[in-house]
Amino acid sequence: MSQSWPAADIARMILEGFDDYREHFRQITDGARQRFEQAQWQEAQQASAARINLYEEKVGETVARLHQAFSTELLMEVSQWPLVKSAYISLIDLRFDDELSETWYNSIFCGLFSHDLISDGCMFIHTTRPSLRRARAAQTRSYRPQGDLSATLAQVFADYRFSEDYADLAGDLRRLEAQLRENLPDWVCKDPELTLELFSSVLYRNKGAYLVGRIFTHEEQWPLVIPLLHREGRGIQIDALITDEADVSIIFSFTRSYFMVDVPVPAEFIGFLKRILPGKHIAELYTSIGFYKHGKSEFYRALINHLANTDDRFIMAPGVRGMVMSVFTLPGFNTVFKIIKDRFSPSKNVDRATVIEKYRLVKSVDRVGRMADTQEFADFRFPLSKFDPACLEELLEVAPSTVAVDGETVLIRHCWTERRMTPLNLYLEHANEAQVREALEDYGLAIKQLAAANIFPGDMLLKNFGVTRHGRVVFYDYDEICFLTEANFRRIPAPRTPEDEMASEPWYSIGPHDVFPEEFPPFLFADAGQRRLFDQLHGELYNADYWKGLQDAIRAGKIIDVFPYRRKGLEDE
Repeated sequence: MSQSWPAADIARMILEGFDDYREHFRQITDGARQRFEQAQWQEAQQASAARINLYEEKVGETVARLHQAFSTELLMEVSQWPLVKSAYISLIDLRFDDELSETWYNSIFCGLFSHDLISDGCMFIHTTRPSLRRARAAQTRSYRPQGDLSATLAQVFADYRFSEDYADLAGDLRRLEAQLRENLPDWVCKDPELTLELFSSVLYRNKGAYLVGRIFTHEEQWPLVIPLLHREGRGIQIDALITDEADVSIIFSFTRSYFMVDVPVPAEFIGFLKRILPGKHIAELYTSIGFYKHGKSEFYRALINHLANTDDRFIMAPGVRGMVMSVFTLPGFNTVFKIIKDRFSPSKNVDRATVIEKYRLVKSVDRVGRMADTQEFADFRFPLSKFDPACLEELLEVAPSTVAVDGETVLIRHCWTERRMTPLNLYLEHANEAQVREALEDYGLAIKQLAAANIFPGDMLLKNFGVTRHGRVVFYDYDEICFLTEANFRRIPAPRTPEDEMASEPWYSIGPHDVFPEEFPPFLFADAGQRRLFDQLHGELYNADYWKGLQDAIRAGKIIDVFPYRRKGLEDE
C-alpha cells in the first residue's frame, strides 16, 4: 500500500495551496502603501478584514481540491500520512517561510480529519524548523551618526519616501532630533559606535505607517519606532519618536489590529522584533503582523511545554462568574480559557450560535487597542492531573457538552483563549485614589474609542473590562457587542401621569435594540463615589445625543484616529 500511495502528490498539492494563500496575502499586504499614500482609510479596514478571512477561505479551497484529486477512501488512510509529512518536509526545507508552511499543513490535516487523529507523526505538533534552518539576516538599514544626528535623520527620511511629500520635513526632523536627545542619555548621542537600525519595510496599520527598529551601542540598546501620519491635503507628518520598551510593546499589543508589512523571511523579522521586545512571546509577534494562525501554533507549543515542565494546574479565573462564559486559567501562564456554558442566565437573550458569532466578529474589526484578541480552539486535550479538582468540577457542571473526562484526559471541545488581565472591578477594590481616577478615565476612553470605531460593548459592567500590565483598560466580554449603528439610543420619555412616575415597570415601549444612556450610572457603578467621579470625567456618555452624534459620523464615513502611543507636544487632530 505505502509504495503506491501518492504521498508526494498530496504533499505537493498542499504546498500549492499554501503558495496560493501566500500570494493573495502578499497582494493584500502590498496594497497597504498605496492605501496609506492615498488616504484610503475605509479600504484599509476592508483589506484588514479580507486578509484575516483569507486563511480559512484558502484552506477550504485546498481541502476541496484534495477531495477532487483523490478518493476519500485514499485521503482518509491516516496511517499513510507520516509519508505525506516526510515528503512535505523535503519540499519546504529551502523556503524562507518554512515555519508558516508547517502551520498550513496542520490546518489542511485538521480540515480533513477529526482532531482525535492529531499526532506528531502525521502533523507538526512540534516544529522541525529550528534544527534545520540556516541563519538568514533580517532585511534592515543601518545608520551611524558619528556625532551628527541631524544628518542621520535626514538620510533616514531620504530613504523612506512616499508618493506624497512630507508636509514639513525640516520641522519634523528638528523635533525628532530633540525627542531623541531627550529620550537617550547624553553620552549615547556622542558615542561613535551609536547605530540606528531600521527594518527595510514600512509597517502599516489603520491610518498610520511605522518605521520599526532599534538604537544600539556596544553596551546598550533601545527599541525605536517612528510613526507617520498622512493628513489628507497636507502631506505626510512624522508624528513621534518612541524609544521606551513599554510604549513600543503597546504598539504591538494584543488589543490592536494586525500590521501589514512585507516580510520576505518571517522568522528573521520575528527574531528582530524579539530582540527589541524581549518581553513579548513570539506567538504574539507573529500574530501582530497578520500570521495569526502561526501565532496560534506557537501559543499551543508554549502551552504544552509549560504543562509538561511545571506543576501548574488549571483553576477558575478570579472575578465574578460569567452568565454566558466560564473562565479558567493557569496561574503561571498569562492566558485565560473561555468556554460557553450549556445554560445562560435568564437575563441573557442570546444563544450559543450568537455568542460564537460575536466572538468571531471581534477578529475582523478594528480593536483600536480596546478589545483583547482571541484564538479559537477545538478539541483541546489535557492531562486530568493538570486540573484543580474544584475547577474541573465546576466546568463539568456548567458545560458538560463542552468538557468531558476520558480516562486520564480532559477534553475541551471548544474554547477561546485571551490574554489574562485584572478585572476592572477587582482592580478598583484595591486601587488608591489616583489609580481609581486614572482607571475610570481610561475606562471611559475605552468606551468612547470603541464607539467611535462602530463597536457598542452592550454590557459595559466593570467586570467585563480588564486592566493590562501597562495599566490600560480593555474590553474582553463579547457576547453582547454589536455595531454602534445597530443600536437605537433614546431618551427616557417624560411620565404622562403620577401613576407613570410611580410605576415599577416602564410606561413606554422598549424595542430590542433600544438603549437608554440615562440608565447607565446606577447600572455601571454600585459605588456612589465612583459614580460621581465618572460623571465628572465622562458624563456625556449618559446623553443619548452624544451616541447619536457618533452614529452620524460613522454613517458619514469618518474613520477616527486612535493613537497607540503618546503624542508629546501634539494635539490629537
